[in-house]
Amino acid sequence: MNGKVYALEDDASISGLIGVALQMNGIAFEAFSNIKDFNAALDVSRPDVALLDIMLPDGNGLDVLKSVKQRFPSVSCIMLSALSKEEDKVNGLNLGADDYVAKPFSVLELAARVNAALRRKKQCGEIVVGSLALNAETMEAWLNGAKLDLNKKEFELLKYFMLNPGKVLSRETILLEVWGYEQGETRTLDNHISRLRKMGISNLETVFGIGYKLSVN
Repeated sequence: MNGKVYALEDDASISGLIGVALQMNGIAFEAFSNIKDFNAALDVSRPDVALLDIMLPDGNGLDVLKSVKQRFPSVSCIMLSALSKEEDKVNGLNLGADDYVAKPFSVLELAARVNAALRRKKQCGEIVVGSLALNAETMEAWLNGAKLDLNKKEFELLKYFMLNPGKVLSRETILLEVWGYEQGETRTLDNHISRLRKMGISNLETVFGIGYKLSVN
């Protein structure tokens, strides 16, 4: 898949059309009709892009926008709303939205905007795996929206795992790719893994006799 999108939209016909258009572009898609279910999904796994309606049955999408940007600043947010006046768009963008699309809209245009958001994230060196997010340019990483305090080698190790999610990586391969040597004392690697786990990265799994893998939730 080329990315993952969550849509918070209470009109099932609209979210259905969006889902078809995005899936045709190889983009994973999940739709939520209320804020409660959307937030529950965010707690489990983070999308690359969130599409947010404003007028919702259990709240205001602008409040959701502020919450998402506070907790998960790397998630790109595109507002979808029947509120199409200039001041509405300016308000949404000033609150942190990355884009604003007024209803009614073309789903093909929306898919193009989502693809553009995904390209910008890649150009910025952003990587997202489940509840983990990383920016290769700024050398910053977050877990569930909380910034991790990593030294240079811990960051490089985490980045290597996030570039290879779900793959079993041998100790020898990790030492070569992250430390630059093919054979050596693996205690250094094990100690770094232990420190990452203590920071809350519990999905770093030991594969006995081989090495480690970053499991994908």
